[in-house]
This record gives sequence, structure tokens and C-alpha cells, in this order.
Amino acid sequence: MGEVGEAAPVDVTGPPAAVGRGRAVAGRLARFARHEWTLAVLGSLLLAVVLTWPTVRDLTGTIPQDVGDPTLQAWQVAWGGHAVLTNPTQLWHSNTFWPEPYTYAYSDTLLGYAPFGFFGEGPVAAVARYNLLYVLVHALAFVGAYALSRQLGAGRAGAAVAGASFAYAPWKLAQAGHLHVLSIGGIALALAMLARGHGWSLRHGYRPERARPGWAVAGWAAAAWQVSLGFGIGLPFAYALALLCLGAAGGYGWSWWRHRRRPAFGRRLLVADLAGGVFFAGVTLLMAAPYFEVVARHPDGRRTVEQIAMFSPPLRGFLTAPPESWLWGERHEAARASLTFAGEMTLLPGMVLIGLAAAGLFVSAWRVRHRVALAAGALVTVALAAGTTLGGDGDPGYVTLVEHVPGWDGVRTPGRLVLWTTLLLGVLAAGALTVGDTDSEPGAEKAGRPGGGWRRWGRLVLVLPVLLVLAEGVNRTPHVPAPVAPAAMHGLRGPALVLPSDGIREFHVMLWSTDGFPKIVNGLASFVPAKQQEIRAASTGFPDAASVAYLRGVGVRTVVVLPAYTAGTPWQGAETRPVDGLGVRREAVGDGYVYHLD
Repeated sequence: MGEVGEAAPVDVTGPPAAVGRGRAVAGRLARFARHEWTLAVLGSLLLAVVLTWPTVRDLTGTIPQDVGDPTLQAWQVAWGGHAVLTNPTQLWHSNTFWPEPYTYAYSDTLLGYAPFGFFGEGPVAAVARYNLLYVLVHALAFVGAYALSRQLGAGRAGAAVAGASFAYAPWKLAQAGHLHVLSIGGIALALAMLARGHGWSLRHGYRPERARPGWAVAGWAAAAWQVSLGFGIGLPFAYALALLCLGAAGGYGWSWWRHRRRPAFGRRLLVADLAGGVFFAGVTLLMAAPYFEVVARHPDGRRTVEQIAMFSPPLRGFLTAPPESWLWGERHEAARASLTFAGEMTLLPGMVLIGLAAAGLFVSAWRVRHRVALAAGALVTVALAAGTTLGGDGDPGYVTLVEHVPGWDGVRTPGRLVLWTTLLLGVLAAGALTVGDTDSEPGAEKAGRPGGGWRRWGRLVLVLPVLLVLAEGVNRTPHVPAPVAPAAMHGLRGPALVLPSDGIREFHVMLWSTDGFPKIVNGLASFVPAKQQEIRAASTGFPDAASVAYLRGVGVRTVVVLPAYTAGTPWQGAETRPVDGLGVRREAVGDGYVYHLD
């Protein structure tokens, strides 16, 4: 014992058991940090930030590509979150296009992103939310294709090429303003989960002992989520899943007949598939119901073969990059000039990807029959993505699907099927880069095989194709100022009409309506609802006696006139027209005017 005033010795090490637990926790954290999937996810996020730059530099003030479709989609995500939180029964009857019903189904909804809409309010939050999703969808596409390729048996380098090409293919740069088109990561991720759940890979085929029913359920759930983002991408995916199921069932039956005994297929896996398949089908039908209702109410909203022909690319479009491509944009300027609708016809999957996939036809870790199947699938998807170009009219081809496959007539831009071409080429390329790669074999390094140093150098060499693929995805996408909501839109009481009501400004009004979500007549879709057209026509003389009486009669209570945008429209100078004797109260708010009709 120490003397008085002398500090007693302190045990800085602590009890041995506590030290052991601390070291164990630290070890687990270190292993987690070094784990392949941790690195893949973090790496994909970092890549997404860099290759979508400068999106994160100004999340609230700018928006990628233009102020058209991105502002619509910012509203879609915001409305989905608002409706789910406040009144889910009114989800499909949005605050726009009043008094029409089912207006949320006038375009792809991005409903699967509704949870993001739970956070933040108003237009600024909607723009920030959109920008974050714009970055995250690229990261998810990388992770999804990487996971799928790894499950199929590719090495890390091959899987990275597949992930990089799926996330950053040059054609996607032309779609920077279409979040619903960029949202394809769920396709690859669902396929990866389903393959893992069924113990299946390209290298080893079906291994029932590796089946994981839980992963199968997760795959079906991911597929349902993908469909909830929209049918433009989700409908072909649903049919692709149906074809895969038929193919799997056929292969099962063939094996049973060939070997005269039933192949192993666990009961839990069967239950998982039945439950997951029913859930997927249920979500798909629930999503489809409002769209069928819209077509029934507005037959002019149905896509025609003539519209599809407008967006059908020639074959040279699949070797042409959009102007947003840093590497190919200027070099392909002459080729783009010959395209009638370059935004939907510049469909280059990537020159490096095409070269690697071609090599994968001859040298690959995949079996010959699988290489042929992948190549054939890529060619079929190109033929379908060409729309009406091949064969003169697309029949047989894309038009055949439009005329005979339920729902396919709602997809007017066939070129977007190039996402399947990109995915299949990525898997082919992954097979080429997996030859001689043993990094997918557990314990390969621990076995002390000779030539470990050469293998490490070989893996470094395999990084080069990844970098080359990523170089083709470097963007020159413009980031434009997001439209700022006028003060007159704040606290708007509906039903309301915002003038001018026409053109792309309607998307901005929809975005601004996220401030409280008042019911508004405004909105823009691929068709004009009859009631909206009627209200617009009746309001051209506003605020005269006839227009005021009509608007009161249909239930409009507030009209906002934004003089900054009325030049050249029927509403130019509306703010100077007299309102005496009309029972209308006009209020100047900021640079706008609010008319109270009651």
C-alpha cells in the first residue's frame, strides 16, 4: 500500500476479458472495413460523386441537364412521399391537372423513391432530393452489375468492368435529365439476388446445396421495387423475368427427362419463389391498374407506331455518343448530325466495352454455349432497341411487341432497351477478364500457390480496362440553375390556376407546388387532358368577366399571373387589365399577382 498522498497504481490495461472483447470488436470492424462488399459499396459511392460532378457541389441551386424533365421528376418524388405520409388513398390523384383523376399516372412515377420524399419540404428540398438520387442511382447501377457478375462467377476486375459499363455507359449521358431511365440498378441487383438464391452461376451451373431461399425472396422484392419506379424500364424487365422463369422451368424439365429423375429443388426455395413471384406480380398489377385507367379515360394518350418511329434509332446510333461525352462528344459530332432525334438515338454502350465483349466471345471463363447465348441476347436487344428501323417497319421486331404484348404500346422510346445490350456485353466482357483469375476461389492465396507476385501484377494490369471504361463515362453534362419559386406561389390556396399555362413552364409550376401541394390546374404530360385544355382556352382573356365566371363555375378559387413569363402568350399584360366590378381581389406578391376569386 502506498504512503499518504501517493497515488495508487492504475491498471491501464483493464480486465483481460474486456481487453479481449475490445480486440475482437476491433478485429470484426477491421474485417468489415476490408470486406469486398464494403469496398464495392464505398467505391461505387465515391465513383458516383466523381463521375456525376459537379452535382454535389450545389445540391439545392442547380440541376443536371436542363430544367425540363428533372423538375417534373423532383415533383414526382416529393408527391409520392407526401401522399404516402398524409393520405395514401389519394396517391394516384395528385395535386396537378386538377380536377382530373389518376394524374400521378400520366408519366412514370418513381414511386419507389417515395421514402426520400418523407424528408424536407418545398421546392428547394425537392431539388436537393433529386440531385442526391441522381448520384445514388449511378452507384446502385455499379453495385448491381458488379454483384451480378460476381455471382455468375466473374473475378473482381471483370465484375468491376461490368459495373462501370452499366453505370457509366456513354449512352446514359444523353439521359441525364431522365432519372427514371438512369434508375436501372435494381434490375441487375434483383438478378444477382435471384441467381444467388437459386445457387446458380455461369461457371458452375445450378448447385442446389448453395440455394438460399432468403436471397430469392430479396430478389423478388428488389424486382418489385424496380417496377415501382416506372414501366418505361420496368415493363421490359417484367417480361424478361417471365422469360427467365420459363427458361428455368424448361431447363428443369429437360434435366428431369434426360436423367429420368427429378432434380433437387428444396421446398423452402419453391415456397420462396411462389411467394416472391406472387408479390412481384401483385405489385406489377397494382402499379399497372391506374395506367390502364388513364388510357381508358384518355385514348389519345396511347402511343402509336408513328410516335415510336420518331424515336427509333438507325444502327449507326449504337456507335454514336451524345454531346455530353467528354471523350467522344466532339469526335461524334458529324455522326450525330445525321440523327433525327439525337437525344434518344445516341446509344453507344462504350467502345472499350464492345471490344472486351468481342474478345469474350473467343477467350472467356464462360462456357461456349453461354457466350453464344449472351451474344445472341445482345443482338436481339439491339434489334428491339432499333424500333421500327430494322426490316423497314419493325415487324417482326419491336412493333410486333407493341401490337401483341400487353402494355408494350406504352413504351415509345425503343432505344432505351440498350440497357440490356449494355448489361449483356458487360457480362461477356467480365468473362474475358476472368480467364486465369483466381480471386473468386476461397483460400487461393492461403494455399501458397507459386507465382503469387505475378498474379498480383496481373491484377494490377486488369485495372486498366476498368479505367478505360470509366474514361468513356466522364461527363460534360451541363448543370443549370434550378427554377426559383416566385413569392406568389408561397402558401397558395387551391384549386388554383397559374398563368401562363403552357409549355415546359408547367413542369416548374409542378415543382413549385411542392410548397404545400395545393390543387392546381397546371401540369404537363405527353397528352393534354380535355378539361385542362378547356380551362386554358376559357382563361385566355383573364381577368375578364367571362373567364372569371367560368373559373368560378369550375371551382378555381385562386389565379396567379407571373408577368415574367407571359411575353408572347395570350396572358401578356393580364396584370394590367381592370378587375372593377368582377368581385375579384388582386394582390401583388413579389413579381407576381394573386387573384382571389371568392
